[in-house]
Amino acid sequence: MNFLKTLGEAARKRNAYLRTRHALRTLPLDTALDLDIYPGDADRIARRSVYGA
Repeated sequence: MNFLKTLGEAARKRNAYLRTRHALRTLPLDTALDLDIYPGDADRIARRSVYGA
């Protein structure tokens, strides 16, 4: 049972990571710059926000 719980949590985190990365990559450039986000850093930012430091 614990294995399934861990697997489910990993799947939820992966899904959250993919959604966050997509949202960051598709931000309009002017919005991204206003938020001080470089679109090329989307992977790193998404990973940190979902999985932590």
